[in-house]
Order: sequence, then structure tokens, then C-alpha cells
Amino acid sequence: MPAAPTGREARTGLSSGFEPGPGQGTNNVHVEPGRILLIEDADAIRTAVAAAVHAAGHEVLAREHGERLEADLERFRPDVVVLDVMLPGRDGFALLEVVRAHSGAGVVMVTARDGVEDRVRGLRSGSDDYVVKPFDLGELVARVEALLRRMGRLHDRITIADLVVETDSGAVLRGGEPISLTATEFKVLGYLATHRDRVVTKTQILTAVWGYEDYDPNLVEVYVSAVRRKLEEHGPRLLHTVRGIGYSLRTSP
Repeated sequence: MPAAPTGREARTGLSSGFEPGPGQGTNNVHVEPGRILLIEDADAIRTAVAAAVHAAGHEVLAREHGERLEADLERFRPDVVVLDVMLPGRDGFALLEVVRAHSGAGVVMVTARDGVEDRVRGLRSGSDDYVVKPFDLGELVARVEALLRRMGRLHDRITIADLVVETDSGAVLRGGEPISLTATEFKVLGYLATHRDRVVTKTQILTAVWGYEDYDPNLVEVYVSAVRRKLEEHGPRLLHTVRGIGYSLRTSP
């Protein structure tokens, strides 16, 4: 895990030593980093939360109070603000109003108050989620990422050489150039990408994409050929035929 941010105000990001963990990085499913603004006056909590969010692959700007909130919203442009309620100066509810007035960022409020009235007040004031201390760091990160996903700012993707397949949005890129696929072509490519570097049979593709295995296997050939042709318009062959068995999408040409 990368070193935790130090000092009262710490900014961390992928460029400061983040090392991809399991399921992240080249040839694996990973997520696009989000920008997270954290406002928490307790040093230990702020440092731990910033480190956990950073370790999940996101960029974090951590503050002990909200005196710079307006400037941070303009310059940092966070996707999500993690906001403590009990803060010196303007409290979390006052800062929530600022976020709603100046930004489209999602908001997760964090507080030691476990009363229903406080949670209702936060949600009615525009908070997207609410976490009560003490909380599990993994749960907080999961809530932040769930909010990013609901907002369409977090995309699961598979990277194979220069090919990028976004499994949730349906986008396909090769060498940075978008590739237009039909819905069925994308399902075929998605299945092959999920099983990259493995040989899959026509029957397996039929079952996964169409839901049955007793249909004309030539249907698979037609769609695989279409996908391969479109991929090869942007680079060397990645989708190979394994004679007598099926197909393999390989991480190297």
C-alpha cells in the first residue's frame, strides 16, 4: 500500500506512487480514477480515509476544514466530496449547501451523530449517502465508488494490449480510437475479453451471448468475423481462431 498522506492538508494521486492491486492495471479489469475531496478535522481519520481512497486508485485532496471549499470545487473539480458534519467554522450542513450551489459532485456525509434526525437532515439537504462513525474503511470506499458508478463517473474496463473494453458503458477503444459495435458484437467481444488468453468454444459463446447452445454455430462465426474485422481496422490481430476448437482474444498480437 502507498504511504499515507501526511500533514494537515495532503494531496495524493496515481502519480505519487499508487501501485495497482489485484484486479487493477494492464490486462485486468480496473476502474478509472475519481477525484475525491475529503473534509475531516480529525487527523487520524483524515489520514486513514485518504490513504484508503488513494489505495483504491483515486486522487484525493484532503482538508481539515472547509474554508477553501469554494476554491477547491473550482480548481480540483471533485467527483465526490466526503464531508464530516462536525467541523470547525462552517459545519458539514453549511458546506453541503456550498457544494450543491457550486458543483455537481456527489456527497457522502460522515458523522459521529447516529440520530435519525441528523441523517434525515443530511439526506434532505442533498447528501447522496451518510456514514456514521465508527465505520469500516472498506465500506466507505465502496460507498464512494458506488456513488461514482451511479453518477456515471466510474467505469469498469478491461485492457488488452491497446484495446480497451468498458464493460458497463459499452465503449470500445483501440489505440485511443473509438470502435463502433452493435449490441450483439459488444456482447461477443465482452465475453472474449473476460476470458482473454483462453480458448473459448462456439458453444460457450452461443450460451453466453444468446442463451442457448443448440443453434447454428455459424452465427458465432459471423459475429466473431465482424468483431475481428473492426478490431483490425485499428491494429494487428488480437482475436485468433483456434482451428477445431474456437477462438482466443490474446493480450499480445
